[in-house]
Amino acid sequence: MQENKEKSIEDIVDDAKGFLEARIEYTRLYLVEKAAKLFADLVTNTVVIVCFILAFLFGSVTLALFLSDVLGGYTAGFGCVSLIYIALAVIVYFTKDKYIEKAIINGAIRKYFDKLADEEEEDEKL
Repeated sequence: MQENKEKSIEDIVDDAKGFLEARIEYTRLYLVEKAAKLFADLVTNTVVIVCFILAFLFGSVTLALFLSDVLGGYTAGFGCVSLIYIALAVIVYFTKDKYIEKAIINGAIRKYFDKLADEEEEDEKL
């Protein structure tokens, strides 16, 4: 009887060690997956932002050159584009608290919860 108890205690200790090792490995793999997803998201968002910035810059120069041709001088064309951006900056400055910041916050929260829901669906499939 005593020998049987000792053997069962040893089995329980071995099972606990196995469970703990499996849990540590799962946690490590989970953290690696999260880090990889974060890195991939960061890289893809950076590429998209850089492409938008380049398109914006080339579009601005194209518009300035077009207006220069229409208005008869580089100064007038680039000056008009500058005035457009100044007007846009003033509009953004006065509407940022009421409209723009709320839209950005809501978009970020929506994106976070969409990703969270996608992860939960993936976990349920497994």
